Amino acid sequence: MKLRLFAGVSVLVMTAGLSACSSSSDASDDSSDGSTTIDVWLMRDSVSAAFQNEFVKGFETAHPDIKVKVQIQEWDGIGEKVTAALASNDAPDVIETGNTQVAQFAQSGGLLDLSDKVDELGGKDWLKGLAEPGSYEGKQYGIPYYAANRVVIYRTDLFKAAGIDAAAIKTRDQWISATEKLNTGGTQGIYLPGQTWYALAGFIWDEGGDLATESGGKWKGSLDTPEAIRGMEFYEKLQALGKGPKDADEANPPQADVMAKGKIAQTIATPGRAGVIIENNPELKGKLAFFPIPGKTADTPGSVFIGGSDLVIPTASAKQDAAYAFIKELTGDTWQKKLAVAMSYVPNKTTLASAVASDPGAAAMAVGAAEGHATPNTPGWAAVEAKNPIKDYMTAVLTGGDPQKEAAGASDAITTALNSGS
Repeated sequence: MKLRLFAGVSVLVMTAGLSACSSSSDASDDSSDGSTTIDVWLMRDSVSAAFQNEFVKGFETAHPDIKVKVQIQEWDGIGEKVTAALASNDAPDVIETGNTQVAQFAQSGGLLDLSDKVDELGGKDWLKGLAEPGSYEGKQYGIPYYAANRVVIYRTDLFKAAGIDAAAIKTRDQWISATEKLNTGGTQGIYLPGQTWYALAGFIWDEGGDLATESGGKWKGSLDTPEAIRGMEFYEKLQALGKGPKDADEANPPQADVMAKGKIAQTIATPGRAGVIIENNPELKGKLAFFPIPGKTADTPGSVFIGGSDLVIPTASAKQDAAYAFIKELTGDTWQKKLAVAMSYVPNKTTLASAVASDPGAAAMAVGAAEGHATPNTPGWAAVEAKNPIKDYMTAVLTGGDPQKEAAGASDAITTALNSGS
């Protein structure tokens, strides 16, 4: 899934929008010089126009027999558009897709199996949160492109006033203690809306649980397992240290707006939200910083949901070799480092985390990304998110409902959605 600002999710935007096409957009497939033109679909705001142009120029210089035509796609309605393209005889040659969308497209048989390319592309070092959802039924269809995930955005002035060193917060217990200390004197220790289910997922993964599990080809909701219940217990404890609404997510009202208006010490969000907070309250410029979501122990950061993109090749493409050359270059170490710096993204490999060491927000993301996960890897997960019983479950527990009973009901709803597609 493309990491968005999570009501269903608004794209993590850190730079200007993309141009409609590359400098080679007028090239034809039957060039007089014998070159091949590949059609590439990239998503709105996934990279800046400057980076896109730099990469296309560099790629075409390195591969003079291949021309690149980039078409920018919108996230709204992209699932239906990609599905139609894969079923046609006129599919593009490379498609950027949200990491958790790959299984849906692979199920149709419309994607090229790239399993034999994994070793060549350095797959052993890929972020699991991108690589695992890029596979389906044991085959690799999606090649990890870039990632982003949530961190803790905090007010340095409020931490200093409370005598708290954010760099020393390495465990959940330390996080709770610091937040309790911050939650005094008119300061809200943390703003955490009650339905921030991606954050809950991280706490569940930390406990060894999951949102759903698969056995014998059937998926089953698993919010009622002891591990998942413990994750919800921690969420409830943390959420109670602020005044976030128990019946809304982080988009209602926008949490960046809320943090900008009040004395709120922390919130959980992607680093790009810091810019929005400052836009809404310029007085906070220079007063925001980041740290990774803490884990249960000091040696392992907290688990996070990894949003981001994979690159796929349709089976209908008549230029699969050229398409693969494009993907190999863009997901290779050289361009991944440049992309990370240009866009404040997490590179697709754990071995490249140092590329964003000088970017505080991206560096905090990279630490968490090492413990990154995706939602259950099944085409049916889209049906779960459409109704999202997880949100209702969270609100029910936070307003006094019996955790086990509410978890069982939500798990049943997830099971029904996963296996019926409705």
